[in-house]
Amino acid sequence: MSRQRAADLALGTNEIVVRRDELDRLHDDLYMLGCAIDDIERDLDAKPSNRELAEALAWILQAAKPLREREISAPSTPPTISS
Repeated sequence: MSRQRAADLALGTNEIVVRRDELDRLHDDLYMLGCAIDDIERDLDAKPSNRELAEALAWILQAAKPLREREISAPSTPPTISS
């Protein structure tokens, strides 16, 4: 079915269709992970305590888990092509 949709849309073998809301959520999760990385890199420069290191680890895990659990599915209805 997905190959038929790709053919109908004239997509190349390296092109896919992703729902806008899924792409937006992915972008938001990547932004959060980037913020966590920036915060932790800055905190590591200040010679953090063991407690601060544990908090940093918890923060990066919290930011990374949504990405690990993410599944991007094909749209349930074929997109329309406008000219």
